[in-house]
Amino acid sequence: MNSVNFRLNGTDGGARATTFQLPRGEVQTPLYMPVGTQGAVRSVSSLHMADTGTQILLANTYHLSQRPGEDLIAKAGGLHKFMGSELPMLTDSGGFQVFSLDKEVDEKGVTFQYEVDGKRTFLSPERSMEIQEKLGADIAMVFDECLAFGTEKSYAEQSVARTTRWEQRCKDVHKRPDQSLFGIVQGGFWPDLRKRSAQEICDIGFDGYAIGGLSVGEGYEVMCEVLEWTTPHMPVNAPRYLMGVGRPLDLVEAVARGVDMFDCVLQTRHARSGVVYTGRGRLRMSDRRFRNDFYPVDTECTCYTCQNYSRAYLNHLLRVGEVLSATLCSIHNIAWFHQFMARMRQSILEKRFEAFRREVHELYPPGSPGQSNSKPASEAQGGQKSRSKRGRGGKKR
Repeated sequence: MNSVNFRLNGTDGGARATTFQLPRGEVQTPLYMPVGTQGAVRSVSSLHMADTGTQILLANTYHLSQRPGEDLIAKAGGLHKFMGSELPMLTDSGGFQVFSLDKEVDEKGVTFQYEVDGKRTFLSPERSMEIQEKLGADIAMVFDECLAFGTEKSYAEQSVARTTRWEQRCKDVHKRPDQSLFGIVQGGFWPDLRKRSAQEICDIGFDGYAIGGLSVGEGYEVMCEVLEWTTPHMPVNAPRYLMGVGRPLDLVEAVARGVDMFDCVLQTRHARSGVVYTGRGRLRMSDRRFRNDFYPVDTECTCYTCQNYSRAYLNHLLRVGEVLSATLCSIHNIAWFHQFMARMRQSILEKRFEAFRREVHELYPPGSPGQSNSKPASEAQGGQKSRSKRGRGGKKR
């Protein structure tokens, strides 16, 4: 494994401001990672991504191994050259996608049908590591079993033990010296299983630690409860990554519970329908009220879109179906969330995080558009058998 040289820069309550080192640059947290599942952030070129404040991009092992294939990407010189970007990158292991499909799970790995063409495919800890080493991202994720919300505890107990064995196998075969390897804590919606998984994964030892099995339809309150069960058992001297979460309220509440890193597709997915985020709440640029509004999306935002275009122009593009609207709204949302996270970091360093947190609750409260309420995990777990493939953050990872 490649040490990330992790440093804790400051705390305010449970919130942390940290720094760690990757081969392509230093990273400051809290941070949000835009998602380029297929090797591209939808509608946004690498040229514009470099100006948004992005620190790390995320791409997906499962999808890229199917199309165009890791061998072709390796032949191109790795994922960075293939995408034309020198930003640090993280590749997900494929576990989330696989476990939303019809599948057969055993100790060796998972057999499933590729969702595009039905091709029979096998993915194991060793295979996931092989693919990710060929892709060559700065951070690789271990292969784990993601549990659906509503899974029976008896199965969850077996799954936690199997995930621990799989993650040990990932570490045993991962050899690329310039690639960090992050473990993933599972355990479903039970405090004892979350504690057990965290302790077992931390005992194996990784460069960073992710919290998996959330953003699967459980809702905001359950997410907060599970984080309270989990982060106290994770190392303080390594990055903590909550997978598939990216709404403002979710971000600030997870940071309050000690999380450092996040990824989500909602920023670009919402942008494609004209929904943008601002310091005054969410706006829908296709609304009629913006037809004659010549202010930028957010007067305090420094992104390319806000520096050059008006709300009236974006409204026009959306009304006529011009694809440029998706690009300009995506650039804004990505940049705005990076600025949001930077302000959150500064509030931690200046010991005023609670004031920042209250401000986010006022602008993006539970129950507001795109933010859901739910019962606590102890009440909501029983009887629910369905699973969202996209979860709260809308991430089809």
